Amino acid sequence: MACTRSTRPTTRISGPPAAGRARPVRGQRAHPRSPGRRPAERAGRALARDLAIDLGTANTLVYAKGEGIVLNEPTVIALNSLNHEVLAMGREAWQMIGRTPGYIVAVRPLRQGAITDYDVTQRMIRLLLQRVGVSRLNRPKVLICVPSAITEVERRAVTEAARRAGAADVHLIEQPMAAAIGAGLPVHEPLGSMVVDIGGGTSETALISLGGVVALQAIRIGGFEFDAAIQTFIRREYGIAIGERTAEDIKIAIGSADPVDEELAAEVRGRELMSGLPKTVVLTMAEVRGAVDELINSICTSVVQCLGQAPAELAQDVIGQGIHLVGGGGLLRGLDRRLSRVTGVPVHVVDAPLECVVLGAGRCIEAYDSLRSMFMAPAGGGRRN
Repeated sequence: MACTRSTRPTTRISGPPAAGRARPVRGQRAHPRSPGRRPAERAGRALARDLAIDLGTANTLVYAKGEGIVLNEPTVIALNSLNHEVLAMGREAWQMIGRTPGYIVAVRPLRQGAITDYDVTQRMIRLLLQRVGVSRLNRPKVLICVPSAITEVERRAVTEAARRAGAADVHLIEQPMAAAIGAGLPVHEPLGSMVVDIGGGTSETALISLGGVVALQAIRIGGFEFDAAIQTFIRREYGIAIGERTAEDIKIAIGSADPVDEELAAEVRGRELMSGLPKTVVLTMAEVRGAVDELINSICTSVVQCLGQAPAELAQDVIGQGIHLVGGGGLLRGLDRRLSRVTGVPVHVVDAPLECVVLGAGRCIEAYDSLRSMFMAPAGGGRRN
């Protein structure tokens, strides 16, 4: 199954850019009895680097203190269902989705911002930490970005999974707060800053002032729901089954939330349900827009509701500053224009919408003592003071 534009070839998306990957650490694992290690190298490896992790439904990014983003991989892991052995993780596992034999399963351990498989998530976090050089000798302090709507049980599950994976100490920060810091917004000032974070599994709208969240609306709708809606539309209208990756390709190639100047079309190849044979159809931007329209309406409604909760003074700040759009879902064509039309407020897509959250968490790691008041409290308590 494949998706190609009728006007020009579809840009293939095979996960996050390769530049964000960590340098290979193969052969660099420190061992106390290794005679070949120089003393300075062993001492350097023993120093734990504090890490910030954006554990997203679609992609996971890791920021190391003093280095920046050292890893950017899809949140996918491939397992052998017979012996539960991990076969691949990240981009390599993402390429296996929908293409594996029966005994190999490529799974996303997080759905809609929540852990769906605790054991798999723990193993994935351990592999992530190993890839960036964490071992039993250097257990780092880890800051993890999580959705604002996360429950106490989900919060405890994330914290415990990271600790068991090798972290010495684990803190959590809300994704909208981290996104606002990463976007360079004045979160410490008595000024209202509104962020709309549309990720793979959740969409969160937060109004931030004086280092805290004043108003919040979160719904479990994101990029994967867009993909599922496109799959359902093609199955219903054309009787063709397509996979998750093909639906994502269609969304990237011709997806939009508002009419655009250049209306494109795409050839979609899939399996016809009646005959079981391959079939090709032409899909237009208007059809894809209609398929995701209800989901876009839900996101717009959530933003309007958050604006309705804002105190009058902060609402004036938002009108002047505008709304800041972050997350991969914010890259959908015309979404900023549609949000602006619905709310009557200017909407700006930030410079690095995909990396904004982890960059904000990275700033918290770099200035740990001054920004730790923004962390979420451990499960069972309120926000840290």
